Amino acid sequence: QVQLVESGGGLVQAGGSLRLSCAASGSTFSSYAMAWFRQAPGMEREFVAAISWSGNAYYADSVKGRFTLSRDNAKNTVDLQMNSLKREDTAVYYCAASDTVTVWGRQYDYWGQGTQVTVSS
Repeated sequence: QVQLVESGGGLVQAGGSLRLSCAASGSTFSSYAMAWFRQAPGMEREFVAAISWSGNAYYADSVKGRFTLSRDNAKNTVDLQMNSLKREDTAVYYCAASDTVTVWGRQYDYWGQGTQVTVSS
């Protein structure tokens, strides 16, 4: 079992930055692939970024070059640095854990409660 708690969401102007953090507890964090997904109102959940246990990161095309995903296995945390934010980045962002790094949400076994990110123009 893994418990995930997100933090760091909020309101930011377009062009600004936010850093989301996901704290994990309850199991061997370093053995899990971690990911962020997001869901905007009326939209399906979509993949944002994922990172393997060894630190290899993968990004959705929509955020590549603007978002950076990192993990600290000693602290059991994974952080998503979001720069050059756009209005279309507005969504609830969810942290997830899986034994396999993948873009498919259905393959993630553990999810946080989500944190709201709102980008204003």
